[in-house]
Amino acid sequence: LQCWEPGDAVKCFDKQYEHKGRCCNRCQPGEKLVSECNGTEDSVCTPCESGHYQQSWTRERHCAPHDICDGNTGLIVKMKGNATHNTVCQCRAGTHCSDASCQTCVENQPCQLGFGFVAAKAAARMSSPCEPCAEGTFSNVSSKTEPCHPWTSCEEKGLVVKAKGTNTSDVICESGRRSSLSVLIPISAAVVTCFVGICIYCLVHRGDRRRRSSLPLTPAPVQIEAGMPTGNLDPQEAGEDGLPVQETLLGCQPVAQEDGKESRISEQERL
Repeated sequence: LQCWEPGDAVKCFDKQYEHKGRCCNRCQPGEKLVSECNGTEDSVCTPCESGHYQQSWTRERHCAPHDICDGNTGLIVKMKGNATHNTVCQCRAGTHCSDASCQTCVENQPCQLGFGFVAAKAAARMSSPCEPCAEGTFSNVSSKTEPCHPWTSCEEKGLVVKAKGTNTSDVICESGRRSSLSVLIPISAAVVTCFVGICIYCLVHRGDRRRRSSLPLTPAPVQIEAGMPTGNLDPQEAGEDGLPVQETLLGCQPVAQEDGKESRISEQERL
């Protein structure tokens, strides 16, 4: 306690208050003042009764009652009160505060596809707690309570993106192995098709060459000059079936001759 003289200004600390020229201590949070200090005693405090609270240093003789969350108005308890804090109420799911005092609740309008419910807006007593889904989020339902959900991360699941997400649909993932197969299979099929085509081409042309090489060769006709004996000719040269061999005369007129006979040309024919 400080001595006080008339005319002197009393300066007390933050957690004190001036009473009859003296600095008395305030009651701490969760307590209320019973009696103020005097020349021989300090301030007397007592805890707040049940259902009441005091959240700051005070010289008040009464604690404030906790708020009541009335279920008939759509309110529910968000955080139960204690000696230092008031009860916190909120509107039940699907509703929001009707005004700034939030004594009653009204139903939300359903958020359309591509829009999500924002609890912070409802808690801030906004009349329309819906907002468009931001990039990377989506909402595929019309709901009074569903927020926008983030897209699925394909990378975290060891997958790859098959279809990108929108504000109304999630990302579609697929296996990376399946994706690579979808590329490899057409390429492999094209390679195999080309290989088979080349093999067929080679087989066809190889067969044509074999058929051409197996055909019999046609012997060229033998020209016999006049006076040349024909007895030493091979049967193949004379013809395979033993028929007479053609002789070429000087007059360019072929004459049939039997096998084994000499060629006779008269002097007149030679002339």
